[in-house]
Amino acid sequence: MLTGVYAFGAISAALYQRHTTGKGQHIDVSMLESMLTLTPTEVQASQFELPPPSRPMFGSVETADGYVMVAIASEKTFQGLVRAAGHPEWVADARFAKYADRRRHWNEMMDGVESWSRTVTTANCLAELNAHGVPCSAYRTVAEAMDDPQLVHRGALAEVEDDGGIFKVMNMPFRMSGAKVAAGARAPALGEHTSALLGEAECSEEKTAASAGK
Repeated sequence: MLTGVYAFGAISAALYQRHTTGKGQHIDVSMLESMLTLTPTEVQASQFELPPPSRPMFGSVETADGYVMVAIASEKTFQGLVRAAGHPEWVADARFAKYADRRRHWNEMMDGVESWSRTVTTANCLAELNAHGVPCSAYRTVAEAMDDPQLVHRGALAEVEDDGGIFKVMNMPFRMSGAKVAAGARAPALGEHTSALLGEAECSEEKTAASAGK
């Protein structure tokens, strides 16, 4: 699916070029290369002989009923995290004094954070982290994500019907001011349009033959 998205962008660019220059081109899209574009940090890190931290500065913490992802991207967010976890003294702790120190002692720091986070619910953990300015988000199931109010607001899901009943599908993740990009209301059954398409093809062949005869 990701490769298809890249193909869509490439086709759109090629059509624009054809419109402006009159020249078309062949497009080659790689599935492997498309997947690797999802790992830009890892692609960069793999090229240098640096000892990687046992855990990244972006990671999850366990709560009483789930998991929360946190991002420690600055001095401010580090201080917010340890204060939310009830360890303000860690701001002056030599193990965590600098960014490099935190990377070396990441496991110790996160084990300490989890000693707090495991005692609270995901909702309470998020509330406390947000109150201290720590970028965070809850791990959610697909069903939970589909109930997100923002998706409802944007009309991200469309109801589609087929012979088996009614179900929901994702619309395109973009909106256009002058065109509807929502899914169609019905998904055709296997072979539903075969006869009609074969009939169109037959008529087209007859017209071609008639033109050739003339």
